[in-house]
Amino acid sequence: MKTVDVNSTVSVNYTGRLEDGTVFDSSLNPGREPLSATLGQGSLIPGFESGLVGMSEGETKTVNIPCVDAYGEVNEQLIAEVPKDRVPEGVEEGQMLQTMTQQGPMNVVVKEVHDDHVILDANHPLAGKDLIFDLEVVSVN
Repeated sequence: MKTVDVNSTVSVNYTGRLEDGTVFDSSLNPGREPLSATLGQGSLIPGFESGLVGMSEGETKTVNIPCVDAYGEVNEQLIAEVPKDRVPEGVEEGQMLQTMTQQGPMNVVVKEVHDDHVILDANHPLAGKDLIFDLEVVSVN
């Protein structure tokens, strides 16, 4: 039986939850396939990748990933106050917008809407959150 190492290509079923039990993503949802990735290429969050290392085909386990090994802490520099006339009319809290930066397009979430300004957050939606993943290794190559 093959075991996952730091350069393996794996196929894995997963369910990601927050500490309060809220499921934010799952490969088990209808129409989804197991996640396939090659470890060591930076395509997975560090805690997810390290949680897979040492597992064997068919094995299941739950890993707890602190935010620093997931999407990082909330970066206050990625939160900005913007005049309301610089965003689409009728914008609402929780809405996702796209803005153009020198590095290209960036997604932002509308955190607050005030009379004359809005608060935009460019942090990943899961930044600052500890994550829990239920993992099942489908195959290892």
